[in-house]
Amino acid sequence: MRRTWVFLLAAACALAAPARAQVFQTAAPHAILVDADSGSVLFEKAADEPFAPASMAKLMTTDIVFDALKSGRLSTDTEFTVTEDAWRRGGAGGGGSSMFAQVNSRIKMQDLLRGLVVQSGNDAAITIAENMAGSEEAFAGIMNQRAKEIGLTRSTFRNATGYSAPDQRVTARDMAKLAAHIIDTYPDLYKIFSEREFTWNKIKQQNRNPLLALDIGADGLKTGYLEESGYALTGSAVQNGQRLIMVISGLKTARDRAAEARKLMEWGFRAFEPRQVFTPGETVAEASVFGGASGSVPLVAKKPVRVLLPRGSSDRVTARAVYQGPLVAPVTEGREVGRLRIMRGDAVALDQPLYAGASVEAGTLQQRAMDAALEFSTGIVRRAFDKAGKGDRTSDKPANPS
Repeated sequence: MRRTWVFLLAAACALAAPARAQVFQTAAPHAILVDADSGSVLFEKAADEPFAPASMAKLMTTDIVFDALKSGRLSTDTEFTVTEDAWRRGGAGGGGSSMFAQVNSRIKMQDLLRGLVVQSGNDAAITIAENMAGSEEAFAGIMNQRAKEIGLTRSTFRNATGYSAPDQRVTARDMAKLAAHIIDTYPDLYKIFSEREFTWNKIKQQNRNPLLALDIGADGLKTGYLEESGYALTGSAVQNGQRLIMVISGLKTARDRAAEARKLMEWGFRAFEPRQVFTPGETVAEASVFGGASGSVPLVAKKPVRVLLPRGSSDRVTARAVYQGPLVAPVTEGREVGRLRIMRGDAVALDQPLYAGASVEAGTLQQRAMDAALEFSTGIVRRAFDKAGKGDRTSDKPANPS
């Protein structure tokens, strides 16, 4: 019987911090602030409640184009035709943001991308969708498949623009994850998000991201507005080598959006200090292995495990290594087998994958028989406790990280 094993890590004791916590408040109904390097969540408010993304949905449209460019399926010189549908629904007459593309004109991808990213052009988004997938509906299917691949678990897309649709919804946490993916996967293409203006059809438009005009190190990403969901922004900034990603939604005015975004970013850079927990390759915990030459395998992180904690925080911090086990041999070194979760109070401060730190080959016939007998006997005990109402699907064991 495979079970969820949770190892409480003694290393978490070293994260305890003294005295006074710094409290942050925002008028945004939905918000999240994440340290891009460690994945530490510095602040969240209703981060898993769905809302309409508005033009922030164009981040997923952009990701699909970036992926096609990176793989070579498209080039920056690839030309797409502006359809009548893109011109009518996405052009100036559509009532939203537009790059003012002319109907039936052919535009190179390098220009369409800037119309999409810098000018937030709905005509650019529809043109991309219809040329890449045949229809915007088909393109939305690609968006949802891509969302699953990236790990956006609570988001659903219905169009490339962000126009209002009954079940088109995202969460702040998912949008932060999408932003981190774009920044990490396409560093060269990501630079388009920092361009301050773009001119097309002799019409110059400023980048709609208000953070770019502020001296806080901002270099992306995307604004959004719908009457039903208010003013929103997914943004990122870098100071002293540290990158933060934030998402806010539900503000009443564009001025409120800019003010709250700036306040959240500045607080994040000011109010936290890093704590190193584990180095890359250091054993975090050990996982049991069934039928292997060894009865266990070390669990390691590939990146430094670093968590950001509020200066002067008194929050209780705990760390857990979680995996479905026992693992079944053979186990290949480098295979993802679990997660490291660090909690700050009730909030998830860090959720990072753990990997097998070594390979475990299948054991001898005698070793596999002994493991099977042990698993059978312990399974009888577990089922007896479950039947008596005393069983628990989660087991806590102390780990001994080096």
